[in-house]
Amino acid sequence: MTLAIRPALRTEIDAIRDLERASSQRFLGVMDALADDEPTPAEVLAQRLARDGLLAATLDEELAAFVMFRPLENGLYIEQIDVAPAFEGRRIGATLIDAVAERAARAGLAGLTLSTFRDVPWNAPYYRRLGFVDIADDALSAALQAVRREHLARGLDEGARLFMQRPI
Repeated sequence: MTLAIRPALRTEIDAIRDLERASSQRFLGVMDALADDEPTPAEVLAQRLARDGLLAATLDEELAAFVMFRPLENGLYIEQIDVAPAFEGRRIGATLIDAVAERAARAGLAGLTLSTFRDVPWNAPYYRRLGFVDIADDALSAALQAVRREHLARGLDEGARLFMQRPI
């Protein structure tokens, strides 16, 4: 099987939204509201795509995963990463994160940041294994505090979340 990481295509936006919806089902019984949440709006995906902030992973040309990111401070902020349930456990997510890190390195940026669920076993512990470290709430930059406000406006429980960073 051949894994390819490439910029997402405009024609894949609906498929990416479907993949995000399918991936969120892992939260059933853990965070039901999140499992029922709508995927990223198509307009946002189109904006990230236009700014080179949306990568797709394909396995034998079948969409397997995606990562959405944007510049933030002196790095790239990973907004969303999802792997289709049929493709979990193959390090596709880790490969996507490495691809984002490579882009940051080529641009001379300092690192990656993300926000994830503190106590969900496949979230923060997974990112720690990939080299991310926790950022203390009282050490959040103004830009990360603004991201937190974005999350609150979307109805996310920020008490259950934490920000993490990985240097390049």
